Amino acid sequence: QDPEKQQAFLEGYERTKATKDKKDSMYFADATHPQHNSVPSYGWIKKGEEKELKANCGRQRLNINGAINIETLESVTGFYDTINADSTIDLFSKIEAKHPEAQTIYIFANNARYYHSCLLQVFLKGTKIQLISLPPYPPNLNLIERYWMFFKTKVQKNCYYETFDEFKQAC
Repeated sequence: QDPEKQQAFLEGYERTKATKDKKDSMYFADATHPQHNSVPSYGWIKKGEEKELKANCGRQRLNINGAINIETLESVTGFYDTINADSTIDLFSKIEAKHPEAQTIYIFANNARYYHSCLLQVFLKGTKIQLISLPPYPPNLNLIERYWMFFKTKVQKNCYYETFDEFKQAC
């Protein structure tokens, strides 16, 4: 992490936040890939008792692309076969459809390859979306990471799902 780049990002973010129109929205975007496995975590267990957490074997996982509106804390998500430019275009289309009156929709995202793809850049030219890159290695700056952490705590930690369909439904 480069503290100078992070500070420059924060200053630009604050400027954007202060100067944007009231109808404009700001989102932080990223993907997550939860696996259909139990994730043991802490918990209160009475002394002398045992707590069993069943586990699944296998490597099935979901690909969830999402964004969170930092003003309303409303999320926009989608489940995809893979996270790539096409799934990102679909996600961004959902976001744009939610804000027909906005002049600009600011989306802050990390430096994943699909955010820099030619296909996405062509799509963005015909939208209200302004994609802003976070500095390298920014989990502390990408606010959707906190949303994903909350999601994983509620859905994955200390939870067992017999089937992948049950797991997907919980997600």
